[in-house]
Amino acid sequence: MTAKCPICETRTVAKEYKPFCSKRCADVDLSRWLKGGYAIPGRPADDAEETPGSDQSAEA
Repeated sequence: MTAKCPICETRTVAKEYKPFCSKRCADVDLSRWLKGGYAIPGRPADDAEETPGSDQSAEA
């Protein structure tokens, strides 16, 4: 059983680019990460004052 490329959904054959089918699809995925197309959710910016190590919490 062959897997499908997460970018173009063609069959993945080359082991060197897994899980992608080619260097092109691997580069497309990297570009999406670098441009912020994928993001891991974090706390809202309103909670920034509560972050550990901030100087604002030490002054209060």
